[in-house]
Amino acid sequence: MSLRHAVLGLLSEEPGSGWDLMQKFDHSLRHAWSATQSQVYGELGKLADAGLITVAEEGPRGRKVYEITEDGRAELRHWMIDVAPRPRRDDLILRVFFLNAVSPAEAREFLGRVAEAATLRHEELREVRDRTDWSDDALSVYGALALEWGLRFEAMHRDWAEWARAKLGEE
Repeated sequence: MSLRHAVLGLLSEEPGSGWDLMQKFDHSLRHAWSATQSQVYGELGKLADAGLITVAEEGPRGRKVYEITEDGRAELRHWMIDVAPRPRRDDLILRVFFLNAVSPAEAREFLGRVAEAATLRHEELREVRDRTDWSDDALSVYGALALEWGLRFEAMHRDWAEWARAKLGEE
């Protein structure tokens, strides 16, 4: 996923300022895709220059509210439908592949930390699910689907790490 498409996706729901988008990132996307304020504001400029968004309103102190254009909707749809998702690079799997470079005890310890981290991330996502005031708007409906994917992914991650640790046995 690119920041470009994340911003277009958020603006496809409703117009917003850079600050509004940062709030949505922090509330709904930060577990899947993080972005800094400077990255979001920089991307807004690039999207505007490309004609994918436009300034709908200007307020006090230079506050700009952006909205997606038809070209922006077409770009988002193209990315969603026509562009195949790329396999993700996974730092964890690369490390697992090279666990022979450390002792068996260190490998088991590493896998234990992987399981603990996945458990913590699962708990964090569960807390998000439990404290979120879900509604029937698109961000809530599809956000809940994405959150469920995260919950299941972290549970699988934890289970796999525990299995792999056991597979390496005890010394």
